[in-house]
Amino acid sequence: MIFQIQPINPVAIDLGFLTVYWYGLIIGFGAFLGYLIANREAVKRGLPKDMLADLLLFAIPIAILTSRLYYVLFKWEYYIQHPGKILAIWEGGLAIHGGLIGAIVFGYYFAKKRGVSFWKLADIAAPSILLGQAIGRWGNFMNQEAHGGPVDPQFLHNLQIPQFIIDQMYINGQHYHPTFLYESLWSLLGVAILIYLRRVNLRRGQLFLGYVIWYSVGRFFIEGLRTDSLMMFDLLRTAQVVSLVSIIGAVILLVYRNKMGLADERYLDDEPEKKEIKKKPNKKKKK
Repeated sequence: MIFQIQPINPVAIDLGFLTVYWYGLIIGFGAFLGYLIANREAVKRGLPKDMLADLLLFAIPIAILTSRLYYVLFKWEYYIQHPGKILAIWEGGLAIHGGLIGAIVFGYYFAKKRGVSFWKLADIAAPSILLGQAIGRWGNFMNQEAHGGPVDPQFLHNLQIPQFIIDQMYINGQHYHPTFLYESLWSLLGVAILIYLRRVNLRRGQLFLGYVIWYSVGRFFIEGLRTDSLMMFDLLRTAQVVSLVSIIGAVILLVYRNKMGLADERYLDDEPEKKEIKKKPNKKKKK
């Protein structure tokens, strides 16, 4: 008797008139947790309490729109034949690079409009963005997508991966590389490093650009294992090209900003002054 592994149901809640997918819930949870962490840090850095909420109110929908648009454009031959699928984001198909482009462009506009430094906002948000990406990859896990090529199940056991992940990576009679997991773990490590680097008091912009470099390096190598990559001219993996361009661009910006004196301010320069502890007056001893 052959035992058939049943995949996890991608639907979290089905009320008939309303269907909620794990994919959307997980991405939403990642964005919410990232917001809480970033907002706390923003207040510590002297920004208004509601500034990040105002930013995310528009940045999240824009990021979802641009991430889907990015994905659809690189899969246009499919979607031109299936136009009804263009809006079916619950089935997956949100490209992280597309979302980042939309969020960064809007973030720059928002910062200019509010009269704050874009680099200050970006440095504060960097660990939270990466945390959201790390959590969001588990939405791909629920949909059994963003995986790599076929592997022997013993390979996965040797990696000490939990059994439920190994089972979910069993698709159509074959086990696959859990590349979603590799990227999630790489991103979580990056979050820890970025949070630690806050104490180092780097120059303004270096935390965000460090995030771009860290994520892009990991994505470049992990993308090489995937089987569902978006392709450019049917020759190059789009994510790898974008990752290389991002690394080069971030390094150039780091050097340029330092050389031109545009990064003289440091991350902790806005640390609020600690309140002086008032000493209680000494009581006079009664004679």
